[in-house]
Amino acid sequence: MTAKRKTENDSTETKSKYWDPLQEGVKWIEKYSESLENFFLRLPEFISTFIATLAIFTLGATLRGEWVVILVTALKQITGHTTSNKNVTTAEILQTFTTQNMKLSNFGFFFIMAHIVSYAIYFAIGGFLHWYFYINRRHKAQEWKIQPNKWLSPELERHEILVGIVSLFVTGSFSSFLACYIYNGNPSTVYFQFDEYGWLWFFLQFPCVFIYQDYTTYILHRMYHTPFLYKYFHKLHHKYKQPTAFSVTAIHPVEIMHVQLTACLPLFTVPVHWLPFYLVVMYNYYHGIIDHSGINFKSQWWQPWQPDAEFHDQHHEFFHCNFGFNMDLWDKLHGTARKKNLVYTEATFHGEAPRQGTAAANKLLTEERTKTD
Repeated sequence: MTAKRKTENDSTETKSKYWDPLQEGVKWIEKYSESLENFFLRLPEFISTFIATLAIFTLGATLRGEWVVILVTALKQITGHTTSNKNVTTAEILQTFTTQNMKLSNFGFFFIMAHIVSYAIYFAIGGFLHWYFYINRRHKAQEWKIQPNKWLSPELERHEILVGIVSLFVTGSFSSFLACYIYNGNPSTVYFQFDEYGWLWFFLQFPCVFIYQDYTTYILHRMYHTPFLYKYFHKLHHKYKQPTAFSVTAIHPVEIMHVQLTACLPLFTVPVHWLPFYLVVMYNYYHGIIDHSGINFKSQWWQPWQPDAEFHDQHHEFFHCNFGFNMDLWDKLHGTARKKNLVYTEATFHGEAPRQGTAAANKLLTEERTKTD
């Protein structure tokens, strides 16, 4: 009896000493899993699908803190508190960053709000998506999962969330700075009047911004797949061979900041209206979550440029191929699309993958099996 009581006390002490919010979140989901399942069973399929789609879009819109930039720019346009940046030059913008003239009042407010909302939605909607597919439909994995027989271990699921928390802090901090910078009227090339540069340019911004962001991301992605940068930065993201929605931000902070800064360069270099720019950003983030979800999402009829989610999932499975995101055109042009007759491993960087059945391929596969054993 005494031994039993001692064991219970030790267990209680361990639980209180090592309280884990992530584990508690999983317990909460499991506790209400049956109620959630019953609720969704009563809904028509198109409504439950709409809710899941809306959840993904909301997660994409808030994940890196861009929501606060969108809110600031939208409010500035609605209230008319805007100044024309038509004659602003890049040199003047650079001068603002190198002098004491930058105005950043209320930065603390933007910083706190960006992180509170982003983290709340990251866990709430990220947890919902995880439950909706990985718990509620786990027994039907063959119907929806790209790699139905392979799953991330609980340790790796925990790891990707912890890495994501750090990366979100970095990107959210930058977004709060950017929102504060624009709010205070500092110089940029963002404009607010729809026709300030003509309607033709307004509508051309959609494809121009999209192509710029997608192609530069492809270039950066390939760059981080060179041996040095892969080993010290990008390899972290490739721990997740069966990615989930949480994997989209499980990236080294240096790399994710590099990508975000590159994506935002047009805000300081060419005239861009905030609306087309951030609609493209939201589209990219929406598909970023889908592409990392591990779910067999298909592109729609109106997206002939958009590869299915399997395209990027195979990048995680086979490493050094399929570097593109929202267009597979870049991989086709540069010869980096996955070829089924080649053997890919983490050690075979682009151009080094041997053909199946060759001595080099057999040696490579033997080495991989040895590592696994």
